[in-house]
Amino acid sequence: MKVQWPYQKGPARMRVSKLDGDTIQEQLRGLSEWSIQDGALTKTFAFADFVQAMQFVNRLADAAEAAQHHPDIDIRYSKVTIALTTHDSGGITKNDFALAHKAEAIAGGS
Repeated sequence: MKVQWPYQKGPARMRVSKLDGDTIQEQLRGLSEWSIQDGALTKTFAFADFVQAMQFVNRLADAAEAAQHHPDIDIRYSKVTIALTTHDSGGITKNDFALAHKAEAIAGGS
């Protein structure tokens, strides 16, 4: 009998390799105001009010679910802090940068 973890949907995904420090620094140059904090790719987005902040979070949640890559999200009224890391890989991967770029695109449309 094959046991499947509850969070897996369909075939198991391949693990992505974590990026080295030089590659992370290179990738950071393509993102405005993102930084590495506690081993995660992090940024705080500021919105006009709570409703706009929540609209951003909801759109980001849809994108994260579609990618099956979920950020840590901290909501403080009109400020939303996103922290991205790939736990299965033990660090920051290309998937984290892809979702960071998606968050930027979503925030730009808020």
